[in-house]
Amino acid sequence: MDFGQKHIRNGFLVDLSSLFWYYREAMSQDKLIRLVSVGDKKGVGKGHVYFTRKNKKQHTDKFEFKKYNPITRKHETYKEKK
Repeated sequence: MDFGQKHIRNGFLVDLSSLFWYYREAMSQDKLIRLVSVGDKKGVGKGHVYFTRKNKKQHTDKFEFKKYNPITRKHETYKEKK
């Protein structure tokens, strides 16, 4: 696939060179962080992982969220790990 060409996809003209650079920037690994589940009191569900991005200039401290854990089927605390 040549990224300098324009193609018609689903009736729309798509410039593949702009899409290539957009996806390359969107998948930047230096902004990617890992959120790890703390688990419940018995330790069930500990270690389940979510990945998200973070602006390190605006948020210098570590993230801590309540997110859904599919192992325990409950919302639990997820903390940022390196």
